[in-house]
Amino acid sequence: MGKKKTKKWWQKLIGERMTSSGWLSFFVFGLGQLKNKQKGKAAFFFAFQFVYILAEIVSSSLVMGSIPGQPDYWGYGFFRKSLHGFITLGETTGGRFRDNSPVMMIEGIIAIFLLLILVVIWTMNIKDANESYLSYQRTGQIQSSKDFYKEVFETSFAYVVSAPALILMLFVSILPIIFSFLTAFTNWDAYHNPPADLIDWVGFDNFTKIIELPGWRTTFLGVAGWTVTWAVVATFTTFFGGLLLAVVINNKRVVFKKVWRTILILPWAIPSMVSLLVFKNFLNQTYGPLNRMLGMDIPWLNDPTVAKITLVVINFWLGVPYFMMLMTGVLTSFDKTIYEAAKVDGASARQSFWKITFPILLSQVKPLLIMSFASNFNNFGVVFFLTGGGPRNIAYEYANYTDILITWIYNMTKDFKMYNMASVMSILIFLLIGGISTWNFLRSDAFKEDI
Repeated sequence: MGKKKTKKWWQKLIGERMTSSGWLSFFVFGLGQLKNKQKGKAAFFFAFQFVYILAEIVSSSLVMGSIPGQPDYWGYGFFRKSLHGFITLGETTGGRFRDNSPVMMIEGIIAIFLLLILVVIWTMNIKDANESYLSYQRTGQIQSSKDFYKEVFETSFAYVVSAPALILMLFVSILPIIFSFLTAFTNWDAYHNPPADLIDWVGFDNFTKIIELPGWRTTFLGVAGWTVTWAVVATFTTFFGGLLLAVVINNKRVVFKKVWRTILILPWAIPSMVSLLVFKNFLNQTYGPLNRMLGMDIPWLNDPTVAKITLVVINFWLGVPYFMMLMTGVLTSFDKTIYEAAKVDGASARQSFWKITFPILLSQVKPLLIMSFASNFNNFGVVFFLTGGGPRNIAYEYANYTDILITWIYNMTKDFKMYNMASVMSILIFLLIGGISTWNFLRSDAFKEDI
């Protein structure tokens, strides 16, 4: 069974069978095309192999020359040295020739990307040479290079145009993500801080710390539990608050609707950072205007439970305007004849809302609700600018009572240089958010309609 699958995969990759032209291009790019008398294509494919080999030779000590005292691998070509550095993450710790582990990791990722591109071109080169020769055997005619390029631009123009952007995205967007992911499998922390120190691959040791070490386990469970609670409460309070305001303002008995909407949307129009800093001073336990007006000493931001409630309330004030305007737009698009038919059938206003309005509205805004949940899960600004993660919790590792996972990551990277554990948390956030969001999207009516 395994041989059959391998054979089918190989046939799908190269065609019916491997010909002499295919084997020639297997070893030298474009050689099979040259045998097929397609000089233009032969030059195109050979250029890729030539550039890679030339880059490897030029970047090695064979051309550049070696410096006395440098390690032997410093004289390797770019690809060999980058792959060696990616595997070892450096071998020298001091002196004139000092390795920088993160730089070597990045160079290794770049080398892997470039080699993957080369493998794709190599595969295309073999398949093209093979298929051209098979076509020649069947028809007695060989496609010229000019006709080939013309066909490519006619049938695959979108791929040709988007290829540079996709390759750029590979290095600009995908590379940082992979680098952050790989950091979780190293010992890059305050005790192994490049370039003064080298870092090493440690496998899944950082992940096992969260399970085996009591401090990390307690912190992760506590912060993750509060993060999920915060994301759920923050999402549903703003959603139902915005829905309530939208329904009230859209009521026929309410006058000056535009005025009320303008007033209620102001919290959303003002930059949230400014609002949060104002609230932070307004709610100061000792000098805050609110406690002075009340003549009380309420720890709005200094008590764990009160601080969490305060976060939810302030986020409600900031997030309700968005959902209010969203619900207003959805409600005004409803077909009025549905309500008229329900009224004829004897349905009350409450029944019309819960049986007609709410189900239709929820099906339309559910994807946005999922995105809002993901946004609140990583809502760094509200927590950081209002409480800073406080009040202090001495039982936690690098975190405090109101810290969510994203602010915990910030603390570990900025203040404590625990890059490896911060990367572990980033992976766990991705798995958690990605899993929840994907599951909900697949269950939403909007997704099913698109399919």
